[in-house]
Amino acid sequence: MKIAIVGSGYVGLVTGACFAEVGIDVTCVDIDATKISNLKNGIIPIYEPGLDDLINRNANKGRLQFTTSIEEAMTDCEVLFLAVGTPSDKDGSADLQYVLQVARDCGKYMTDYVLIVTKSTVPVGTAKKIKNVIQSELNARSLDLTFDIASNPEFLKEGAAIDDFMKPDRIIVGLESTKAEEIMKRLYKPFTLNGHPIIFMDITSAEMTKYAANAMLATKISFMNDIANFCEIVGADINMVRRGIGSDSRIGNKFIYPGIGYGGSCFPKDVKALIKSAKENDYNLRLLQAVEAVNEDQKSVLFNKLFAHYNQDIKGKTIAIWGLSFKPYTNDMREAPSLVIIKKLLAQGAKVNAYDPVAMEEAKHFLGDTITYSVDPYDALIGADCLLLVTEWPEFKVPNFEVIKSRLSAPLLFDGRNIYDSHEIKLKGFEYFCIGVDTLNQN
Repeated sequence: MKIAIVGSGYVGLVTGACFAEVGIDVTCVDIDATKISNLKNGIIPIYEPGLDDLINRNANKGRLQFTTSIEEAMTDCEVLFLAVGTPSDKDGSADLQYVLQVARDCGKYMTDYVLIVTKSTVPVGTAKKIKNVIQSELNARSLDLTFDIASNPEFLKEGAAIDDFMKPDRIIVGLESTKAEEIMKRLYKPFTLNGHPIIFMDITSAEMTKYAANAMLATKISFMNDIANFCEIVGADINMVRRGIGSDSRIGNKFIYPGIGYGGSCFPKDVKALIKSAKENDYNLRLLQAVEAVNEDQKSVLFNKLFAHYNQDIKGKTIAIWGLSFKPYTNDMREAPSLVIIKKLLAQGAKVNAYDPVAMEEAKHFLGDTITYSVDPYDALIGADCLLLVTEWPEFKVPNFEVIKSRLSAPLLFDGRNIYDSHEIKLKGFEYFCIGVDTLNQN
């Protein structure tokens, strides 16, 4: 079975490598010639645990190939996945220019039946647009070729994407023909042998499922952050509250950890796009508007605590930051809370020493040389007035607190992910601030 995947970013590369791993002949396409050249030479453009080995192993075995030519990739291709970006426009809607360009190319170059599958996150109704664009190109060529459209949204967690693909909670497929269903069953058979379910539905419902899933998870995060802020006011401990509600099977214990807001390539963009799509259909998604507003405010909570501690004067202060990526196990800096915090610190005249295990090179694209990038976490502390824990990388969870104290000018720690025990930290002599706990008045 031969497939092509257009778009060699995060979703495209993970999808291509995982399909190749089970023996499928995969060609990944991208218009970025430098990226394709690098991939051919084993240079992977993103950080995802295990992805480099998976790509290089399958490329060496000839099951995974890379090209800039969609025409070449479509030769004898049975299934073509669209995995290009759908970034947010200024009004929050998803930008479909790349998706529709691929559709045009499909119509220009297809010579036989092909199943076009949307893997990119797209608004409801996009499949119809793709179908119309392809048909228009075929009409212009005076060709009477059949093709099918399907929607197969991705549910990959950055940092665990390979496991998510190889052992999925579920596989969602929206389609409109029996032939397309049989092809998708054959394609995903290696991933369903161990009982992982494949759920077939209409295309519109599949498109909505992706947005609804991300919106629900974003809602849980913003809800907990809102409750955490209220806990501080009334003297409750959000960590206890989380344990209390997380034990309820109807709620569960996932995505209810308080922090400094969600970021990344999915939740912010998808919540905005769903809100915009609803408005275009004369409906107001009031709950999701609140989810987005809470999240934007939450990104400033850690800065606000620090700013208040210093009586609104941090000019000349040096702030150490541990963690830059929006979450651990990725170098993704898109919508990262660290960017909001750092820009606020710099705007008030503070200096920033930062360390992240994998994201510092990527951070330079957003921050340039406005901050100091440290060689290790303890190097970032030298001469710093306090430490901000921003991303909960495992190597930060059990640090040497004596070294931290010796290198900071004062034992002051702001924990944006609640990874430390407040009582223990205080016993070690630190002044400690976290999310959802009034540590100053805590018994």
